[in-house]
Amino acid sequence: MIDLKGISKSYAITDRTVHAVRPIDLSVKQGEFVSIVGHSGSGKSTFLSIVGCITRPDTGAVSIDGQNIWGLDDRRLSRLRNETFGFVYQFASLMPTLTALENVLLPSVFGVKRPPEEALHLLEKVGLGDKAGRYPSELSGGEQQRVAIARAFINRPHIIVADEPTGDLDEETEADIMKFFEQVNREQKVTVLLVTHSSELAVRAGRRLRMKNGTLEELG
Repeated sequence: MIDLKGISKSYAITDRTVHAVRPIDLSVKQGEFVSIVGHSGSGKSTFLSIVGCITRPDTGAVSIDGQNIWGLDDRRLSRLRNETFGFVYQFASLMPTLTALENVLLPSVFGVKRPPEEALHLLEKVGLGDKAGRYPSELSGGEQQRVAIARAFINRPHIIVADEPTGDLDEETEADIMKFFEQVNREQKVTVLLVTHSSELAVRAGRRLRMKNGTLEELG
Protein backbone atom coordinates (compact mmCIF):
# COMPACT_ATOMS: atom_id res chain seq x y z
CA MET A 1 0.00 0.00 0.00
CA ILE A 2 2.76 2.47 0.96
CA ASP A 3 6.14 2.36 -0.78
CA LEU A 4 8.92 4.84 -0.07
CA LYS A 5 12.13 4.86 -2.08
CA GLY A 6 15.07 7.02 -1.05
CA ILE A 7 13.00 9.80 0.52
CA SER A 8 14.82 12.59 2.34
CA LYS A 9 14.01 16.07 3.63
CA SER A 10 16.24 18.92 4.80
CA TYR A 11 15.55 22.41 6.12
CA ALA A 12 17.77 25.48 6.09
CA ILE A 13 17.83 27.16 9.51
CA THR A 14 19.84 30.39 9.69
CA ASP A 15 23.40 29.33 8.84
CA ARG A 16 22.98 25.55 8.92
CA THR A 17 21.10 22.72 7.26
CA VAL A 18 19.02 20.31 9.30
CA HIS A 19 18.62 16.83 7.80
CA ALA A 20 15.20 15.97 9.22
CA VAL A 21 14.87 12.77 7.17
CA ARG A 22 17.85 11.04 5.61
CA PRO A 23 17.38 8.67 2.64
CA ILE A 24 14.84 6.03 3.69
CA ASP A 25 13.32 3.02 1.96
CA LEU A 26 10.18 1.55 3.52
CA SER A 27 7.23 -0.56 2.43
CA VAL A 28 4.05 -0.92 4.49
CA LYS A 29 1.46 -3.52 3.54
CA GLN A 30 -2.28 -3.02 3.69
CA GLY A 31 -3.60 -3.72 7.18
CA GLU A 32 -0.29 -3.35 9.01
CA PHE A 33 -0.15 -1.55 12.35
CA VAL A 34 3.19 0.26 12.53
CA SER A 35 4.48 2.23 15.51
CA ILE A 36 7.35 4.70 15.29
CA VAL A 37 9.28 5.82 18.35
CA GLY A 38 12.17 8.24 18.74
CA HIS A 39 13.38 11.27 20.64
CA SER A 40 12.04 14.76 19.96
CA GLY A 41 13.69 16.18 16.86
CA SER A 42 14.54 12.78 15.41
CA GLY A 43 12.42 13.44 12.29
CA LYS A 44 9.27 11.47 13.14
CA SER A 45 6.75 14.21 12.36
CA THR A 46 8.47 15.20 9.11
CA PHE A 47 8.56 11.56 8.05
CA LEU A 48 4.87 11.15 8.82
CA SER A 49 3.95 14.27 6.86
CA ILE A 50 5.83 12.86 3.85
CA VAL A 51 3.95 9.56 4.14
CA GLY A 52 0.68 11.50 4.41
CA CYS A 53 1.40 13.36 1.15
CA ILE A 54 1.55 16.72 2.96
CA THR A 55 5.27 17.43 2.66
CA ARG A 56 7.14 16.88 -0.59
CA PRO A 57 10.48 15.12 -0.04
CA ASP A 58 13.69 16.58 -1.45
CA THR A 59 14.61 13.23 -2.98
CA GLY A 60 12.95 9.90 -3.59
CA ALA A 61 9.49 8.69 -4.49
CA VAL A 62 6.29 8.06 -2.53
CA SER A 63 3.82 5.55 -3.96
CA ILE A 64 0.36 4.80 -2.60
CA ASP A 65 -1.31 1.72 -4.08
CA GLY A 66 1.33 1.71 -6.80
CA GLN A 67 0.74 5.35 -7.78
CA ASN A 68 3.54 7.92 -7.58
CA ILE A 69 1.70 10.61 -5.67
CA TRP A 70 4.03 13.48 -6.57
CA GLY A 71 3.17 12.90 -10.21
CA LEU A 72 -0.39 14.09 -9.47
CA ASP A 73 -1.62 17.63 -9.92
CA ASP A 74 -2.78 19.56 -6.84
CA ARG A 75 -6.45 18.70 -7.31
CA ARG A 76 -5.87 14.96 -7.63
CA LEU A 77 -3.38 15.00 -4.76
CA SER A 78 -5.90 16.75 -2.50
CA ARG A 79 -8.53 14.21 -3.46
CA LEU A 80 -6.18 11.32 -2.68
CA ARG A 81 -5.38 12.78 0.76
CA ASN A 82 -9.07 13.31 1.51
CA GLU A 83 -10.23 9.87 0.40
CA THR A 84 -7.27 7.70 1.42
CA PHE A 85 -5.94 9.18 4.66
CA GLY A 86 -7.26 10.01 8.09
CA PHE A 87 -5.07 12.31 10.19
CA VAL A 88 -4.87 12.53 13.98
CA TYR A 89 -2.50 14.86 15.77
CA GLN A 90 -1.56 15.56 19.38
CA PHE A 91 -3.97 18.49 19.52
CA ALA A 92 -7.56 18.06 18.39
CA SER A 93 -7.81 21.45 16.59
CA LEU A 94 -11.60 21.36 16.44
CA MET A 95 -13.60 24.21 14.95
CA PRO A 96 -14.91 26.07 18.02
CA THR A 97 -18.14 27.22 16.35
CA LEU A 98 -19.16 23.70 15.29
CA THR A 99 -20.66 20.96 17.44
CA ALA A 100 -18.89 17.64 17.91
CA LEU A 101 -21.13 16.10 15.24
CA GLU A 102 -20.44 18.94 12.80
CA ASN A 103 -16.68 18.69 13.44
CA VAL A 104 -16.75 14.99 12.60
CA LEU A 105 -18.63 15.69 9.36
CA LEU A 106 -16.33 18.52 8.28
CA PRO A 107 -13.86 16.50 6.10
CA SER A 108 -16.76 15.05 4.11
CA VAL A 109 -17.66 18.56 2.95
CA PHE A 110 -14.65 18.35 0.63
CA GLY A 111 -15.36 14.84 -0.64
CA VAL A 112 -18.17 12.32 -0.60
CA LYS A 113 -20.94 13.68 1.61
CA ARG A 114 -21.60 11.49 4.63
CA PRO A 115 -24.92 11.46 6.51
CA PRO A 116 -25.09 12.74 10.10
CA GLU A 117 -26.02 9.22 11.21
CA GLU A 118 -22.57 8.01 10.16
CA ALA A 119 -20.87 10.73 12.17
CA LEU A 120 -23.04 9.91 15.16
CA HIS A 121 -22.09 6.24 14.87
CA LEU A 122 -18.39 7.19 14.96
CA LEU A 123 -18.96 9.35 18.03
CA GLU A 124 -20.68 6.40 19.67
CA LYS A 125 -17.68 4.22 18.82
CA VAL A 126 -15.39 6.60 20.73
CA GLY A 127 -17.84 6.90 23.63
CA LEU A 128 -19.31 10.33 22.85
CA GLY A 129 -22.67 9.53 21.33
CA ASP A 130 -24.41 11.50 24.07
CA LYS A 131 -22.30 14.62 23.42
CA ALA A 132 -22.82 15.03 19.69
CA GLY A 133 -24.44 18.43 20.18
CA ARG A 134 -21.76 19.82 22.48
CA TYR A 135 -19.28 22.48 21.38
CA PRO A 136 -15.52 21.99 21.91
CA SER A 137 -15.53 24.43 24.83
CA GLU A 138 -18.01 22.12 26.56
CA LEU A 139 -15.76 19.06 26.20
CA SER A 140 -12.67 17.98 28.11
CA GLY A 141 -9.32 17.66 26.36
CA GLY A 142 -9.70 13.89 26.16
CA GLU A 143 -13.21 14.22 24.73
CA GLN A 144 -12.01 16.70 22.12
CA GLN A 145 -9.32 14.24 21.04
CA ARG A 146 -11.94 11.50 20.71
CA VAL A 147 -13.93 13.80 18.41
CA ALA A 148 -10.77 14.37 16.35
CA ILE A 149 -10.30 10.61 16.02
CA ALA A 150 -13.92 10.13 14.92
CA ARG A 151 -13.37 12.94 12.40
CA ALA A 152 -10.36 11.10 10.96
CA PHE A 153 -12.58 8.15 10.08
CA ILE A 154 -15.55 9.94 8.49
CA ASN A 155 -14.22 9.51 4.94
CA ARG A 156 -13.61 5.78 5.51
CA PRO A 157 -9.82 6.04 5.07
CA HIS A 158 -7.55 3.16 4.15
CA ILE A 159 -4.62 4.66 6.07
CA ILE A 160 -4.55 6.39 9.46
CA VAL A 161 -1.59 8.67 10.17
CA ALA A 162 -1.45 9.45 13.89
CA ASP A 163 1.22 11.78 15.30
CA GLU A 164 1.34 11.54 19.11
CA PRO A 165 -2.48 11.27 19.34
CA THR A 166 -2.36 10.44 23.04
CA GLY A 167 0.48 12.74 24.07
CA ASP A 168 -1.62 15.03 26.29
CA LEU A 169 -4.15 12.49 27.59
CA ASP A 170 -4.62 10.63 30.83
CA GLU A 171 -3.86 6.90 30.94
CA GLU A 172 -7.50 5.79 30.79
CA THR A 173 -8.28 7.88 27.69
CA GLU A 174 -4.98 6.80 26.12
CA ALA A 175 -5.91 3.15 26.63
CA ASP A 176 -9.39 3.66 25.13
CA ILE A 177 -7.98 5.39 22.05
CA MET A 178 -5.40 2.68 21.51
CA LYS A 179 -8.11 0.03 21.74
CA PHE A 180 -10.10 1.89 19.09
CA PHE A 181 -7.09 1.98 16.72
CA GLU A 182 -6.48 -1.72 17.30
CA GLN A 183 -10.13 -2.52 16.62
CA VAL A 184 -10.35 -0.71 13.27
CA ASN A 185 -7.00 -2.15 12.26
CA ARG A 186 -8.13 -5.68 13.09
CA GLU A 187 -11.73 -5.54 11.88
CA GLN A 188 -11.54 -3.14 8.94
CA LYS A 189 -7.90 -3.78 7.87
CA VAL A 190 -7.15 -0.07 8.10
CA THR A 191 -3.40 0.56 7.91
CA VAL A 192 -2.20 2.51 10.95
CA LEU A 193 1.06 4.47 11.29
CA LEU A 194 1.38 5.66 14.87
CA VAL A 195 4.10 7.98 16.16
CA THR A 196 4.25 7.73 19.93
CA HIS A 197 6.56 8.62 22.79
CA SER A 198 5.20 5.69 24.79
CA SER A 199 7.13 2.42 24.55
CA GLU A 200 4.13 0.69 26.19
CA LEU A 201 1.89 1.70 23.28
CA ALA A 202 4.56 1.05 20.66
CA VAL A 203 4.98 -2.61 21.58
CA ARG A 204 1.29 -3.24 20.93
CA ALA A 205 1.79 -2.58 17.21
CA GLY A 206 2.42 -5.48 14.89
CA ARG A 207 5.55 -3.77 13.55
CA ARG A 208 7.84 -1.38 15.37
CA LEU A 209 10.27 1.19 14.01
CA ARG A 210 12.66 3.60 15.70
CA MET A 211 13.67 6.93 14.21
CA LYS A 212 17.07 8.33 15.12
CA ASN A 213 18.80 11.28 13.46
CA GLY A 214 16.49 11.09 10.48
CA THR A 215 16.91 7.38 9.81
CA LEU A 216 14.62 4.41 10.50
CA GLU A 217 15.45 1.02 11.94
CA GLU A 218 13.27 -2.01 12.51
CA LEU A 219 12.78 -3.21 16.08
CA GLY A 220 12.17 -6.82 16.98
